[in-house]
Amino acid sequence: MSETTRPIRLLYFAWLRERIGHAEEALELPAGIADVAGLVAWLRGRDDRHAAGFERTELIRCAVNQAMASPATPVRPGDEVAFFPPVTGG
Repeated sequence: MSETTRPIRLLYFAWLRERIGHAEEALELPAGIADVAGLVAWLRGRDDRHAAGFERTELIRCAVNQAMASPATPVRPGDEVAFFPPVTGG
């Protein structure tokens, strides 16, 4: 398997997991998607469940390879990308 065909691993937590319907998936990174913002835009268009999960992107945090990420953070084949709501402690 070449570097460009390695799937990305997507993880969904809390209400994102509930809306999307599963906790994780492995997908080939579509051509032209270079960052978190592009990935989110593509995911929103996949189906109704993903559209519902990513409806309010301002409420979603992201980590790429277990490091906090911004919309401009690059994504590459083989990366692990996790999406989760903000959390608070107490």
